[in-house]
Amino acid sequence: MSVAEIESHQLALDAPATGGLWSEAVYRLSRNPSAIIGAFLVLMFVIAAIFAPVIAPYNPLDQNLSLLKAGGIPPGPSSAHIFGVDLLGRDVFTRILYGARYSLLIGIVSVSIGLSIGLLLGSIAGYVGGYADTVIMRAMDIMLAIPGLLFAIGIVALLGPGLKQIMIAIGVVNIPIFARLLRGSILAQRENDFVLAARSVGVRRRAILFSHILPNAMSVVVVQATLAMATAIIDVAGLGFLGLGPQDPSTPEWGTMLTDVNSYLNAAPFLAIIPGLAIVVSVLGFNLIGDGLREAIDPKLRTRG
Repeated sequence: MSVAEIESHQLALDAPATGGLWSEAVYRLSRNPSAIIGAFLVLMFVIAAIFAPVIAPYNPLDQNLSLLKAGGIPPGPSSAHIFGVDLLGRDVFTRILYGARYSLLIGIVSVSIGLSIGLLLGSIAGYVGGYADTVIMRAMDIMLAIPGLLFAIGIVALLGPGLKQIMIAIGVVNIPIFARLLRGSILAQRENDFVLAARSVGVRRRAILFSHILPNAMSVVVVQATLAMATAIIDVAGLGFLGLGPQDPSTPEWGTMLTDVNSYLNAAPFLAIIPGLAIVVSVLGFNLIGDGLREAIDPKLRTRG
């Protein structure tokens, strides 16, 4: 056997069994029980949102006041209404399913807004540096100095209540988080050998950023985007509970469903428990996936299997 064959054989033995960082991350996620549970919960959430018209036994807006007890108290779960009915005789299970659509839509759109603008600002600050870095990061520091939910409330109060306004508000709140994360990751990647090699052969700065630095700096951002989905769902419910969400009270949004049940907590506690559990389960799913993904990607946290 020649020296070249021996070396090639040794390289084949030393090569990783997986196809790169993300393939290895997926493999490790598949062996993480918490991540599997999180993926199952998120899958349930997504299926409920997409197939709500098929799964739901009733129309979310149909009212039937004859189902209410004396004094307008809604009855509890039954065979016809497994989660009971609300104050206007609407099926709670149906409204929970349709509420998943609002939470998923707002979460995706708001995180996308924060991610896209945050990536742009973080890339400029981390790679260009200098005066641009100082201005952008000081602006991000000012935004981070304001509590997230309070900042979102202020934006919605400025723009007016509604679903679009909530998307914008939560997206703006996420901008500094993504910008600072990507800036730090780019600073760590900027002085690596492969970047210096690309500069030495005359590769353009834009090509270095988009082809070499960003692909290696995105792992922490992807993890944060997963966790931001959980935070966005909580913020959506919180703003809806405060009356800053959909102005139509018949809208089947989880936070809005909690606004009118304070007077019925003793007589019909399920009206608060069921939407609350829906929020908890969906948020838990995204958090478990985010934590599992962080452990799978970060070499300091993962252990060799």
